[in-house]
Amino acid sequence: MSILIQESTWLSATDAAKALGINRATLYAYVSRGYIRSVARPGMPRERRYSAEDVERLKRRNEERRDPEKVAVRALQWGMPILESSITLIAGGKLYYRGHDVVELARERSVEEVASLVWTGAFDADFSETPLHVVSGTRGDDGLSFIARAQSVLAIVAARDALALDLRPRSVAMTGWRILNLLTSVAAQTRDLAPSIEETLVREWKAPARAAELLRAALILVADHELNVSSFTARCIASAGSHPYAVVIGGLAAIEGTKHGGASIRVESLLDALRRTRNLESALAERLRRGESIEGFGHRLYREGDPRAIALMSMLGERYAKSAELAYAREVASAAESILNEKPTVDFALAVLARVLKLPKGAPLTLFALGRTIGWIGHAIEQYASDEIIRPRARYVGPSVKAARDAD
Repeated sequence: MSILIQESTWLSATDAAKALGINRATLYAYVSRGYIRSVARPGMPRERRYSAEDVERLKRRNEERRDPEKVAVRALQWGMPILESSITLIAGGKLYYRGHDVVELARERSVEEVASLVWTGAFDADFSETPLHVVSGTRGDDGLSFIARAQSVLAIVAARDALALDLRPRSVAMTGWRILNLLTSVAAQTRDLAPSIEETLVREWKAPARAAELLRAALILVADHELNVSSFTARCIASAGSHPYAVVIGGLAAIEGTKHGGASIRVESLLDALRRTRNLESALAERLRRGESIEGFGHRLYREGDPRAIALMSMLGERYAKSAELAYAREVASAAESILNEKPTVDFALAVLARVLKLPKGAPLTLFALGRTIGWIGHAIEQYASDEIIRPRARYVGPSVKAARDAD
């Protein structure tokens, strides 16, 4: 298998050794032990390049071993893992749910099967015995966002659902399925649910029938992503012993933030603003000069591109190859990549999906929240099982007790 080398992601032996503060012999030993990947440089088979990602990871690990306090300081900011989970693995530029490649799941499995996988570890959980909740008052003509309406409805239904207080794994999974369908009712603004979540959305959002497969894929692709801020929030709430409805309410509060799922709203605005622009690169560069950000590009966990975005854009290309909106989105992505040297994230792909399918405003965040509900319930199940409260300590950096007394 050939590997395309980009100089920004591969280092020379001299640079790799210098970054680690070691000699070449030690570098070669690290390679032989599998700590650092290396490949031959195209056209120069005797000269090898070394993975910058592996070098940085090893460098950080060595620093943290010498100074353990750094582990605690950086753990909550893209640092070392702080919790164990059997749900999601991010490795080698790919995403897996319980060992299954998420791209394959998005193409081959149903939302119900993936929810079953995340919650129980198998595809065959039967949710048919749990009653589905739909409520009146889910119309969207009140001026409230999906997140606001969903949180309100969840709080009301939670007060009436005594089964939600049963925190055993199977019971939580059943409650999770009721919650997921309840949120679908809110998103689609209907009491009449179709056999599947995506079919309900297609019908009520007036999307083409063939869009169901794409909506299903989108929901699966965003179902979980390890300890992102909303999932960590969900685990904290579950660790306190709160019921699954509270877990999802908290997750919704976090995902709405502009640094999380709310970034898709800013991507929607970006695509709207640039729609009639002739020189996209110039327009994007001007945004940067004004100090504005360009949302939807670059993910710290995926140097070679977000696999969720790649999969969704690919599926759109297969089914809507002649779409003018898709062509425009690809032009924006190309222009942004040339300036930022970053590839599209799933936030960008969800916004493009909404434009191509002519979905309602705010649909990207709605899809993100619906899909991620699966992950929040999965994390809640794990946290309930551990029966431990998440309670990290804070490193105090305020005024000393003596200084405070002197001030008095």
